[in-house]
Amino acid sequence: MGQRLTRGDVEKIEAEIEMRKVELRPKLTQAVAEAAAQGDRSENFEYYAAKRENNHNNSRIRYLERVLRTATIVESHDSDDKVSVDKEVVVYLPDDDEEETYTLVTPIRADSLHNIVSIESPIGRALLGHRVGDRITVKANEQYSYPVEIRAIRASDAAGTMDINEF
Repeated sequence: MGQRLTRGDVEKIEAEIEMRKVELRPKLTQAVAEAAAQGDRSENFEYYAAKRENNHNNSRIRYLERVLRTATIVESHDSDDKVSVDKEVVVYLPDDDEEETYTLVTPIRADSLHNIVSIESPIGRALLGHRVGDRITVKANEQYSYPVEIRAIRASDAAGTMDINEF
């Protein structure tokens, strides 16, 4: 099974592939050719650097094409009263007596350092489909779980602007 993506994720990936093929690839190919024309390649740093950058670009294109080929599309439910992908959720953690705000996204866009969590993470799985006021238990692993209460659900402003993570 491949990545779980929203239609927005697919559009971003397609745009990146297009940019890399149309804009970046010709420039990098030209840079390799110019560096190769400088003569002896055995000690030509510019040639190896240009070739490495060109190879990285081609690898990224192949990776993104493979992600699209094997992807499963996840529908973002626009219902304001249920937790779903591309929603911001405010939860109360009674054990710590504090509130946290999480943005739920597909795994390819997750960034736990900024509370942007995957719908496949323990808290993402636990929150999906629930409503404001629901009290749920997040099972972190076999030995540890903790309760949370959903305080607010809103559309995420950052959902459309997040970057697709590099491999």
